[in-house]
Amino acid sequence: MKKRILLCVLCVLAALTLTGCTMLPLGYLRSMTQPVSSTREPAQPEQPAASGDTVTIPRAEYERYQQLDELVELMDLVEGNYYQDTDRTQMLEGAAAGLLEGVGDPYTFYYTPEEFAQLWEDDTGEYAGIGIQISISYETNLCTISRVFEGGPAEQAGVRRGDILYAVGEDLLVTAENIDDAIKLMRQTPGTEVTVSFLRDGEVITYRMRCANVTTNRVESAMIDSTVGYIRLYEFAGDCSEKFKAALDSLVAEGAKGIIIDLRDNGGGWVNDAESIGDLFLDRGVLCYLEYKDGTREYYRTKDGKADVKLVILVNEYTASSSEILTGALRDRANATVVGVNSYGKGIVQTVQAVGDRGAGMQMTIAQYYTPNGNALHQVGIAPDVEIAMPEEDIHKIFQLADLSDVQLNKAYEVMQGLLAE
Repeated sequence: MKKRILLCVLCVLAALTLTGCTMLPLGYLRSMTQPVSSTREPAQPEQPAASGDTVTIPRAEYERYQQLDELVELMDLVEGNYYQDTDRTQMLEGAAAGLLEGVGDPYTFYYTPEEFAQLWEDDTGEYAGIGIQISISYETNLCTISRVFEGGPAEQAGVRRGDILYAVGEDLLVTAENIDDAIKLMRQTPGTEVTVSFLRDGEVITYRMRCANVTTNRVESAMIDSTVGYIRLYEFAGDCSEKFKAALDSLVAEGAKGIIIDLRDNGGGWVNDAESIGDLFLDRGVLCYLEYKDGTREYYRTKDGKADVKLVILVNEYTASSSEILTGALRDRANATVVGVNSYGKGIVQTVQAVGDRGAGMQMTIAQYYTPNGNALHQVGIAPDVEIAMPEEDIHKIFQLADLSDVQLNKAYEVMQGLLAE
């Protein structure tokens, strides 16, 4: 059975792109390279026996259906007594969403057919919206702007990284629970005007913007000097692994002996993209392994294709999921030095799959992951080898690519210079 594995982001850094990304979107997402094959086959239910209008089923199955009687009764009561006509499909979608919400896991939820189609559309990286990426925290219930896309309506209006998404339109006060509704309002056809409010230093700032087509660039790169290359990876989605390889090949061709990989604010995405990128730096071996409820393990492995470069990885408190998988593997197996602050610590993975025959879908947490050395990262994160926090006055600043006035990047550069001098 083929399955698609998604590492939803943190907070869900999910990278929720309002040009958009789901995992929630992230949240926010994505097509995978090489879906993982499961060795487990689903149990085949006993087939009911039918005779005329009567169907005979096993007692256990009957008792299972009895548990759903209350839902059927509710639906009948509403359809028979509600003062207006109702939409049965809409009620059933609400029931499906409520069932998964009852699991009590913020990373397990239902997609309507429209939302599920949007999920895969988002993976292309081209959207009509205002051009922001959001970090979602289910602990604080806040939605923070983690990235403002260059040239987009939000950047032109003055939205900053670190602003908190406060309201959309006149009525919707934004929380982690209703972020999907906010996204729908902000993703309109080009030219549609939307009003969006943000919190900045305790003050509400409101912008009126017109939606536009925005392209999400997931990889950027540059040479810092003649021997040090820099790659910024924003999310594990779409064609990011191909773009990353192209950037690495170009930097090495220009003479790079060391590569700084910037994973700050990268909330994750598809595990297989982390596997493909890790393969560029690692010989044959384990990238990470998943451990399921029954204790079985599933391994992601790299092949032979190791680049002969020194590695420094930049992380921050929003580095999560696939970013932590890649960071953990490169530190365990490629002697990469990690610089920054402790990463978020999302060490669980989700599967995304279709449900029913109407185009609906679901996302569900299915396993915990471990680094090659067996380290669990959930609610722990990755502690940097060299710790350096972003100064408070620079938290909301948007730096140019490979700008060494960025104190965290400057420290990573100093560390790299030391590695190359050894």
